[in-house]
Formats: sequence, structure tokens, C-alpha cells
Amino acid sequence: MNDYARQERRLLADLLLREGPDAPTLCTGWTTRDLAAHLVIRDRRPDASVGMLVPALHSYGERVRLSKAALPYPDLIAEVRQPPVWSPVSNPLTDGLANTLEFFIHHEDVRRAAPAWEPRPLPAGHQAALWRSGKLTSRMALRRAGVVAEVVADGFPPVRTGPAPQVRITGDAGELALFFSGRQRIARVQIEGDPAVAERLRGASFGF
Repeated sequence: MNDYARQERRLLADLLLREGPDAPTLCTGWTTRDLAAHLVIRDRRPDASVGMLVPALHSYGERVRLSKAALPYPDLIAEVRQPPVWSPVSNPLTDGLANTLEFFIHHEDVRRAAPAWEPRPLPAGHQAALWRSGKLTSRMALRRAGVVAEVVADGFPPVRTGPAPQVRITGDAGELALFFSGRQRIARVQIEGDPAVAERLRGASFGF
């Protein structure tokens, strides 16, 4: 079985090193150093990671992230590259489910912040691994937006969020995952149906 989570982690760590600590990302206000620190905290500091979900703890989590970002950049990327085996999100039992989509999205956050990017061709197995989590993300995002849609990832059965879809959203699994994670601006998907609903989706904040 291919380990796509580790593959995306390795590719992202390589790219972060090549780009250096001050390159832009698609994460608003974050450079590559900020993004790397976020990933390290997610792997190694579950106490601080809770701040991503609980607003009352956000300032604590941000203080911990900034302290990690102060590491020498090569040391920071080394921690991104090799998470501890005890990590609640990156141990062998949880890595694939927790990190395949996460690291794909953040890899693209760095790639697509640079000019002249093109989508990466991904093998069918990689697309399937992304869609296992991506279809759940799409349902959650559409529910938050209050939109009934049919979502069609190339090569997979359609996902419907209700009996009378207002729009049909199509693309490959990786592009749909980016779209429903809040990266609509750079995700190459097609939306057919009610133009007003399509416009609302392209500008929606999905909360991820």
C-alpha cells in the first residue's frame, strides 16, 4: 500500500527548504516558516493544537507556534520531515487518515503561491486516498454554506448533499479537496447550475 501521507510530507519538506523561510503561502499572513511551525505544532504539541479548534485557546496555541517558528529554519524543517512516533496524528496507525489530505493541501499552499504553477498529475491511488477524506470535507463545507450540491470527483461515484442539487461541482479529487478547504481561488473545478449559488460558493468561508 502506498504511503501517500509520508510522500506528501517529504515533498513538502523538500519544497520548504528550497523556498526558504520567507516565501509566501496561500495561508493568509503566513510565510513558509509560519506554515512549517504550524505543522510541527500539529505533530508534537496537541495541547497547543487545540487552539485551532477552540477560540478561547487560540492565543495560547499561537504563542507556542511562534516560539517554535524561532528555531533555526533547517532544524524546523527537520522536525516537519520526521514526526515523533508517539504523535497522536502522525503515528503509523493514524498517519494516512490524518495527514494525506493535510499535507497535500499545505504542499499546494506553497506550490501555488509561486507564479506559473500547474496542477500535479496524481496517480489513481493517490486521488483515491485524497477523496476518502475530501468527500467528507465537501459535505461539511456545503452544509456550512447552506448549499445542496452534487459533487463529482473524476473516477468516483457522485456525492450528493440533498435531493435537489442547486449546482454540480466537478474536478479531480485533489482540486475538489482544495476548493472545499477554502482554496477556491486556485482550485481548478467547474460549477454548473444556479450562477448565484456558484458565485456564493466561490467566495464562501468554509471554516477550515
